[in-house]
Amino acid sequence: MDAPSAPIKPAPPNPVTDESMAPAPIDVKSPKRFINRELSWLQFNRRVLAEALNKTYPLMERLRFLSISASNLDEFYMVRVAGLKAQVATGASSESPDRMTPLQQLRAIDKSVAELRHQQQQCAEEILAELKKDGVELVIPDNLTQHEQVWLSQKYQEQIFPVLSPLSVDPAHLFPFIPNLGYTLILDLENLADGERMVALVILPSQLKRFVRLPGKKLRYISMVQVVLMFLDQLFPGFRMVSSGVFRIIRDSELELDEEAEDLVRTFKSALKRRRRGSVVRLTFDDQITEELKDFVVEQLGGPTNDVFRFKYLGLSDYKELISDEKPGLVFPSYTPRFPERIRDFGGDCFAAIGSKDIIVHHPYESFEVVLQFIRQASQDANVVSIKQTLYRTSEDSPIVQALIDAAEAGKSVTAMVELKARFDEAANIEFARKLERSGAQVVFGFIDLKTHAKLSLVVRREGERFVSYAHLGTGNYHPITARIYTDLSFFTCDPQICGDVMRIFNYMTGYAKPANLKQLSIAPLDLRERLMADIASEAEHARAGRPGRIWAKMNSLVDPDIIDALCGASQAGAQVDLVVRGICGLRPGIPGYSENIRVKSIVGRFLEHSRIFCFGNGSDLPSPKATVYISSADWMPRNFDRRIESLVPITNPTVHQQVLNQIMVANLRDTECSWMLQADGAYRRVPPSKAPFNAHAFFMTNPSLSGRGSALRPGKLKGKQKTFRKKKKKAKV
Repeated sequence: MDAPSAPIKPAPPNPVTDESMAPAPIDVKSPKRFINRELSWLQFNRRVLAEALNKTYPLMERLRFLSISASNLDEFYMVRVAGLKAQVATGASSESPDRMTPLQQLRAIDKSVAELRHQQQQCAEEILAELKKDGVELVIPDNLTQHEQVWLSQKYQEQIFPVLSPLSVDPAHLFPFIPNLGYTLILDLENLADGERMVALVILPSQLKRFVRLPGKKLRYISMVQVVLMFLDQLFPGFRMVSSGVFRIIRDSELELDEEAEDLVRTFKSALKRRRRGSVVRLTFDDQITEELKDFVVEQLGGPTNDVFRFKYLGLSDYKELISDEKPGLVFPSYTPRFPERIRDFGGDCFAAIGSKDIIVHHPYESFEVVLQFIRQASQDANVVSIKQTLYRTSEDSPIVQALIDAAEAGKSVTAMVELKARFDEAANIEFARKLERSGAQVVFGFIDLKTHAKLSLVVRREGERFVSYAHLGTGNYHPITARIYTDLSFFTCDPQICGDVMRIFNYMTGYAKPANLKQLSIAPLDLRERLMADIASEAEHARAGRPGRIWAKMNSLVDPDIIDALCGASQAGAQVDLVVRGICGLRPGIPGYSENIRVKSIVGRFLEHSRIFCFGNGSDLPSPKATVYISSADWMPRNFDRRIESLVPITNPTVHQQVLNQIMVANLRDTECSWMLQADGAYRRVPPSKAPFNAHAFFMTNPSLSGRGSALRPGKLKGKQKTFRKKKKKAKV
């Protein structure tokens, strides 16, 4: 085993060149010590948009980031802004930890989003112009060739016209319901026979793609709206179009549940129907619409007039439909995840490999197929007697669900803990829960007031005269598609204590029996917060005693006030705290006398950072074999600690411990090419170019021996691998 790398010494969290720029001290009890959650999230989405503006990326990858930033903003309005508006409407006086009222937050959001939307529109203009130069074109009807016109006419007749419904709006025909995120064409029409005018609508069904790929080898597209307008006389024969426009609605999509409901599935089906008819939160029009048509729509919808906007590029989230791998130079070089070598060494036998030693798998650099193989092998193994599985999010036609169905139909005892409250996946979860029930599996929907977010699998296998348990504990969902782009960890073990804890946690979720004697794991809402608070306090005590106090943590979000105060208390005691927080962070680093020993960075790049890793030095400099290391399903947010079932898993196996701490955490902290540093004022600054640049994503992609062999990272090793990656990028013309 290689020697561990040298400890990382955190740089000053907010380096300044002028003392006048240094952050001012702050009262440790002042609400100003917190960064507003909503504004912090908008800062995260700015970092996503910055990737779309990154000219070193291939054009279609830039378009993908633009689409993600737009989709993120849509969901932000559907949930967070909708919630704030509801508080204002009901007169709620609740304040955020930084003491902003809902109305104050909405005003701050409006100001920040105005700039963000403008940048998105400019970015779209730039990317589409560059794509056109590379032969990817969004055309208008006048630019169609004769062949394309004939082909499009046939496609319209066969696949588009049958699903469209022309709708007039008059006293006899009320304004129809417009679905959330739906596109609607509004028309001012004139009757050719008598000159009478009427307003009409064409709601574009969600089953139709936003853009139509034209025939031929060239990447030429036309928008669905333009196609409908081309053949408008077939929808409204005898009418002439005077003017037209397109609008798009964002509705309140937060579920409201009756917590006393006895039939949870029926409750969710009803709630989903209410979501589809939620109040209008945001209304956007294309820039071609007339004032008369715009005002007509606003009046009919009764929407808020201060959330009505015009854009040249409407619904940028759907522009991902233009992305194609037919032009390799316009996308990232293809990447094939490695299958874990340990499993290969045992001929693909997961149980034999896990039985020999605990295994950690680093997704997406290592294939999620190993998780699928673990469940499939369990479903087909005659010696397996039971499988227990949590399901929060998974894919359509999920191979995990199919393996559980196969196991149940084979007579094994299968228990599926299905979370119905997985936002925007509720309907899909209801459907596969019914499939599981029909196969004979026991399906449990868990607590009505707690969301089951833990990622756990437990397989019990007969081996000779005894039963042996095998567990999978993860930081991400059982979703084979997102596992290709999310960085997550899968931990496999047959440790009796950990497997026993997993069994007790399943018993808690299915039978409400609180586990009183967990040996290794902690769970929310019972003791996860308390365990982390104790570890943070311990590092503060080490610092006060003159020993190294060290905390490294990686997560998606940090907003819990108690945890933030505890971290800042450790900083005041002299502990060094390094945090990698991808998204929302409510902690202000670098405040004298409060958080001067805390550094916060965010990594945004080719992959979505999703793994949660928490490391405590235990009186030693990190990385150290003495350190306490956890992986977890939980971010550091009140909802994760108090309103969810979450798992905290200690990593004690020396090889796995070293892989997580010395490899993954060190690489994240050393990253310079994908990193942004959080400033005391809540803004983020990209890490400036380095003489020795390091890209964590590139490193893990190009280091085939990293996982499974237990080696630690060394500075020389990092440098060599980075050179290799840059040569490959240059060769691929990226």
